[in-house]
Amino acid sequence: MLQVAFIRENRETVLKGLAKRNFKNAVEMVDKTILADEERRAIQTELDAILAESNKLSKDIGDLFKSGETQKVAILKEKTVLLKDKSKELTENLQQKANELQELLYLIPNIPNEIVPEGISAEDNLNVFQEGEIPKLHEGAMPHWELAKKYDIIDFELGNKISGAGFPVYKGKGAKLQRALINYFLDKNTAAGYDEVQVPHLVNEASGFGTGQLPDKEGQMYHDATDNLYLIPTAEVPVTNIYRDVILKETEFPICKTAYTPCFRREAGSYGAHVRGLNRLHQFDKVEIVRIEHPSNSYAALNLMVNHVKGILQELKLPYRILRLCGGDMGFTSALTYDFEVFSTAQDRWLEISSVSNFETFQANRLKLRFKNSEGKSELAHTLNGSSLALPRVLAGLLENCQTPEGIKIPDALIPYCGFEYIN
Repeated sequence: MLQVAFIRENRETVLKGLAKRNFKNAVEMVDKTILADEERRAIQTELDAILAESNKLSKDIGDLFKSGETQKVAILKEKTVLLKDKSKELTENLQQKANELQELLYLIPNIPNEIVPEGISAEDNLNVFQEGEIPKLHEGAMPHWELAKKYDIIDFELGNKISGAGFPVYKGKGAKLQRALINYFLDKNTAAGYDEVQVPHLVNEASGFGTGQLPDKEGQMYHDATDNLYLIPTAEVPVTNIYRDVILKETEFPICKTAYTPCFRREAGSYGAHVRGLNRLHQFDKVEIVRIEHPSNSYAALNLMVNHVKGILQELKLPYRILRLCGGDMGFTSALTYDFEVFSTAQDRWLEISSVSNFETFQANRLKLRFKNSEGKSELAHTLNGSSLALPRVLAGLLENCQTPEGIKIPDALIPYCGFEYIN
C-alpha cells in the first residue's frame, strides 16, 4: 500500500497516478485518507501531551512525598486520575482512527510508473516486442480442446464430473507433458539463479493482505471459513510472505525465489470460445519467480525477468509478444507490468501466459519488509514477481501450434523431460 506520508505530501501526484488507472472516487478517497491521518496525528499529539504531563506529575508527587507536603500530593493524585482516564479514552480513539486509516489505505491501488501508457482496457496496452513466426497449420487443424479429446490427453468432462467446470483431468502423455513443463520451467529458473522453494497452498489472512490479494480480490479466492485460510491464487502470495516482518541486510540483495504450485481462482465463470478448454480454469499449475530487490536495482531486475521469460519462449519456439499494460488494465498492486502472450494459430488469437511486474514499495509497506541501508536506517525493499510460466495456455499454444498430420510434435527442449517426440 502507499505510505500515508507520501499521499499527504504528494496529493496531486497520487491523484494523477490514480487518474491514469481510471480509479473511481480518487479525490474522495485521497482526501478522506489525508483527513483521517490529520485526525490521527492530532489525537497522537494530544495523547503525547497528556502522557508528558502525567510523567511530570508523577515526578512532582515523588518530590512532594519527600518533603512531606501530603495535602498537595492528594491534589496532584486527583489530577493524575483524570489524566489517566483521558489517556485511556485517547488511546482507544487513536486505535480506532488508525484502523480507519489502515482500511482506507488498503483500498487505494499503487501509483503507475511514468512509462505506463494511458488507457482503460486491454485494447490500450502497448505492444513493445514481438518474436517468432506464426506457423501455417495443415488443413483440418484443431483447437486444443478438440486435440485433447482426439488424443485422449485431457478430459474436461471427467473433471466436470469430479469437481465442476474449470478442473481438467490430464491423462497419459498429457499428464507427462504437464509434469515435463513444470520441471523444465523450474530447471530454467534455478539455472538463472532462483532458489527453489516449496510453499503451502493455503495462506492466512495476513498473507493475503501482505501481497495485496485482500481485500482487492477477496471474491476471486477460495476461502475456508472454518480456519480462515485462503487457497492461493498464485505462488507469489506464500513466497513473498516468507519475508513479511523481516529486516534484511543490504548485502542480502537480490533475493531470488522460484516455486511450483497449483493455483486456485474462482473468477472462471464466463462462457464462449475465448474461455473454452484450458483458456480459463479454476485450478491450474504455474511456476513463479519472485525477487526482493534494493530500490535502486528493481527496474534493472524487472528487465532481467522479462529477458528470462523471453529465453524460455524462444527455446519452446512459440510465437509471442510482450505488452506493457496500460493504467486501466494493470493489477491493483503493480507499478509496471509486462504481459507475455503466445499466439494460438488454431484459435487465431493471443493467449496471455505470463505477467511480470514491479510493485516497488507497495507490497513491502504492507509486509513491513525492510532493509538497513548503509547509514543504518530502515528502508522499504522493492518486490517483483512473474509467471515463468503459467502452464494451461502454454500447453494450449504447444498443442495447437505444434500439431502436424502425424500428431503433435514436442519441442526439442522438452523431449528430455517427457521422453517422447510425438503425441499421436
